[in-house]
Amino acid sequence: MHDRVTLADVAKAAGVHPGTVSRSLNEQTEKQVNQDTVRRIRKIAKKLGYTPNTVARGLRTRKSMTIGVIVPDLTNPIFPPLVRGIDSYLLPRGYSVVVVNTDNSPTLEKKLFNSLMERQADGLIIATGRNDVDSTADYYERGIRAVLVNRDVVGVPYPAVIADDAAGIRLGIEHLVSLGHKTIIHLAGPSGFSTSQVRSKAFTDTCKRLGLQGRIVKTAGYSVEAGQSAMDKFLDQHPKEATAVVAGNDLLALGVYHSLRLRGWRCPQDVSVVGFNDMSFANDFQPPMTTIHAPYFEMGVEAARLILNQIDGVEGGPVKVTLPVSLVVRGSTGPAA
Repeated sequence: MHDRVTLADVAKAAGVHPGTVSRSLNEQTEKQVNQDTVRRIRKIAKKLGYTPNTVARGLRTRKSMTIGVIVPDLTNPIFPPLVRGIDSYLLPRGYSVVVVNTDNSPTLEKKLFNSLMERQADGLIIATGRNDVDSTADYYERGIRAVLVNRDVVGVPYPAVIADDAAGIRLGIEHLVSLGHKTIIHLAGPSGFSTSQVRSKAFTDTCKRLGLQGRIVKTAGYSVEAGQSAMDKFLDQHPKEATAVVAGNDLLALGVYHSLRLRGWRCPQDVSVVGFNDMSFANDFQPPMTTIHAPYFEMGVEAARLILNQIDGVEGGPVKVTLPVSLVVRGSTGPAA
């Protein structure tokens, strides 16, 4: 086995001081070095097969160079692009990402949090959607660096990165109104999630503003099964009440598709459906799904930037970053029956 190529080996081959090599290979300090030198050193490092010694760097900086990312459900298609966004920002800056999945369990989240602390994670990016003030407040009181993403918790001064959920719901309703729909239901996610609360309130406020008959139908979770079950129950009790559905996410909307098909109903001829999130395969549904596009990759990038700001001691208090959403019109919406 060959000996590991060191920073000193690269410096010797390049004929420069090791400190110059270190600054050249770090995106945060490369501007301190002549760019021609940076390119030459990086070319030599690649040729020699040099890889940074994260352990050694951690000992020098007293950092583990890892960020913990806590997500509630890795099977939900919104989280892979979110994690990719986080990783795309952290990896070039020498950080590794450790992703843990809580399965929406507060007990499991506590265990995974303790595991991340044992690994001495330098900070956390928390994507769990529950509006749980207690656990988040505990993290803050213990001095844990963290950023919230795809959620917000009132009363805990952590930075947060969210999509403009309220604007998304308004866009969906206004699109349906333009097609002549006057009676719309909102298939809402569980009430314990901050996204559910924001989207439900936006639905109620927009219906009131536009003079619509709007009804909120609660679900047991953000899943296809929960969406179908809630829609089945609603249609059993109110078979002719609504001509359109605005779902809390695309998985719930897909559950609506299943419920309509089991009754022999057509989408959008009998009922129009609007989802939320614009999952990567929403265009492959039958019919392709009209939905609200939320920029999860960009949200991950922004959350990663904010956590490194905390770690590096960048001045500035808690911030809330709200990224814009957009309506993507496809085949699941049409004129009111």
